[in-house]
Amino acid sequence: MSSQNPRVSRGESLHQQVARNIRNQIAAGLLRDGQPLPSTRELAQQWDVSVFTINEAMKLLASENVITSKPRAGRVVNAPDQAAHAEVRTTAPHVLLVGGYAGSGKTELGRVLARETGWPMLDKDTLTRPVVEAALEILGCSPHDRESAEYLSRIRPREYEALINALTENVQCGNSAIVTAPFIKEFKDLAWLNRIEATCREVGAKVSVVWVYCDADTMHTYIRHRGAARDAAKLSNWTEYLAAIDVEFRPPVGHSVIDNSASGAPLQDQARELVKTLVGSA
Repeated sequence: MSSQNPRVSRGESLHQQVARNIRNQIAAGLLRDGQPLPSTRELAQQWDVSVFTINEAMKLLASENVITSKPRAGRVVNAPDQAAHAEVRTTAPHVLLVGGYAGSGKTELGRVLARETGWPMLDKDTLTRPVVEAALEILGCSPHDRESAEYLSRIRPREYEALINALTENVQCGNSAIVTAPFIKEFKDLAWLNRIEATCREVGAKVSVVWVYCDADTMHTYIRHRGAARDAAKLSNWTEYLAAIDVEFRPPVGHSVIDNSASGAPLQDQARELVKTLVGSA
């Protein structure tokens, strides 16, 4: 869990928001079966809420059997199915392009989908961040820069080139893949989407576009919670950042939408329904 003292959004019950985020972390495998949770006071400090709020969140998770209490261990994660592994097989490789704004939960969704399918997950930041940060420093920029013209014109295109190369290599080997990145510019570009589909079609692979929707308040919560240095500019100019994006954006091709807002169904439930739909159409 983050130790960056995240402030939760006041758009929903605080205990429900804390519970939802912990539930998502368990579904994504970030919190493991049997792992002790921090103490009530530590969680209250991490989330910048009261001890009462944390206790209410824990009651909710306990009622769902997501956590249990053990002598001397305190509250622990109860997710025995995490160890199970069942790969979803399709007649041809299937590529899921998962996009969304910063803080929408696309990487968490990718992890959940990977756990549900057994397919490899290719996350842009995981694959490219160390090299991107080194390149930015060589160019005399902050390693956390994701806003400057220098980054956007010289670094970002290469990030996506590396990501797509990794995707192509997987499908050429006959593997399905889950690819997670913002894809903001790419999902607005019909020509780019058509090229990716054509590239995959040449090797017998099918492409599905997935957009992770998240309302502004919930995005703000996710971004504050993860405490990533690259998000500092967004958080310090949140109003301006929101004015520059279209929260209601949808890709201009056939796509699936995952609602990761406070009002959305649990992320794992939506992921399972998505897999059923995609496999059924394969």
